[in-house]
Amino acid sequence: MNLYEDELKALKKAGRFRERKLFDDTLDDLASNDYLGLSSNKKQFKKAVKLVNQYETLSSKASMLVNGYHPIHRIFEMEMAEQNGFEEGLVVGSGYLANIALIDALVRKSDMLFMDEEYHASGVMASELLGERVVFFKHNDIDDLAQKLESNPAKRQIIAVEGVYSMSGDLCKKEIFDLADAYKAVLIVDEAHSAGVLGLHLLGIFEFYGISIHERHIKMGTLGKAYGSYGAYILASSYIISFLVNRAKPVIYSTAPSVFDTALAYVNMKHIRKNVEKYRKKILKRQITVQKQLGRNIQSLILPIEMPDNSFTQFMQKGLMAQGYLVGAIRQPTVKKPMMRVILNLGISVKKLRHVLALIRHNTVQ
Repeated sequence: MNLYEDELKALKKAGRFRERKLFDDTLDDLASNDYLGLSSNKKQFKKAVKLVNQYETLSSKASMLVNGYHPIHRIFEMEMAEQNGFEEGLVVGSGYLANIALIDALVRKSDMLFMDEEYHASGVMASELLGERVVFFKHNDIDDLAQKLESNPAKRQIIAVEGVYSMSGDLCKKEIFDLADAYKAVLIVDEAHSAGVLGLHLLGIFEFYGISIHERHIKMGTLGKAYGSYGAYILASSYIISFLVNRAKPVIYSTAPSVFDTALAYVNMKHIRKNVEKYRKKILKRQITVQKQLGRNIQSLILPIEMPDNSFTQFMQKGLMAQGYLVGAIRQPTVKKPMMRVILNLGISVKKLRHVLALIRHNTVQ
């Protein structure tokens, strides 16, 4: 018998089997996290090529602490930190590595981590290294978090939340920021799905709520979503960034992030800032479309639509593909209940979005 054959059979029987697919590139993309549609912007791509070509070294070639730290990494870190009101920035290879870096390095022996139960899988995996130093609180539940903070004193209390939760599209409640301040807790905010989507200048949840940045705030975000590239960043006080450089294993023992991907994120970041009003109007227009067609008020660009079971979720995805649309069919263990996860990609017209929503509504309303 082949290794893991029984496990693969069980996954197939449960409708949870996954495989890599090369989807038709002509499908209208309502599945990825390419919120602003920048993944296909060739003009921006050429700008990044031009930027990298200004330097002799074109790739990372080593870890950041050997000689992989590139001037493009530095200019990106400085600009991202300044834009968001933080003292210092740090580029990281991916959002997954950024979460592992933060949680593994920052939660010391006398500390306690309080993590939202719907936090990203990367953070959950990192928390497994902590043993009894981690407490999960009910999703976005202020009272539950307050009770657990009160009953678990520590040298440092560290709270981990997401700005926008990747599957539900929920926004982290403003009261969690207030509670963190009341307890003088360190607050890690994963802004992977909120940066580039929320706020007057599309800087994310801190801006959306008008939060004044201070030394206990840490912002982590990814470059493979609204910023149309690949990689991640961490923003914090200069002391925290220095500590991560010295103690975070994914920073110390990984090759430095791709120079080109950082350059692409940098030129896209500047592009978003220049065109922020246009993007905000497009975001609002799509949110209004959802409200009109489905009667749902959403504040992000993530629209989850619950499905009855796994097989129907896959059936729905295939049906939409036949109509020219690619929509995410999300199943367990990523979510508790299967769903179609519609991304209101700004690169897809409102007319097409209306059509997709009409198709889903027609096939799910009993």
